[in-house]
Amino acid sequence: MFSDETRVLMILPRELVDRARGLAGKTTMAMKLPVSLQIVFRALIEEGLRRPADPALVANIGRQAEAVRRIRSEARRRPTAASNPGSRTTRPRVSAASPRSS
Repeated sequence: MFSDETRVLMILPRELVDRARGLAGKTTMAMKLPVSLQIVFRALIEEGLRRPADPALVANIGRQAEAVRRIRSEARRRPTAASNPGSRTTRPRVSAASPRSS
């Protein structure tokens, strides 16, 4: 599609994706052209990058960074299943069976 592109996987809150989906639908109706979520996210990123000094944008980026820091910090403090062998909830691995001899 583009001469120089890269693929990105984003994990987003459902509410944000729903709002973007609504914007895609409104734009589709207004322009009478199909507008995908990818198009909406690309446009939003591009518009945001045009205003790198916008206080609202900078504040939002700061909130996002703090949320990620908090989530990662909480995850480090939680005990993992590997450190508590008695709490294993997954099935044990089964080794491959050797071929039967007849």
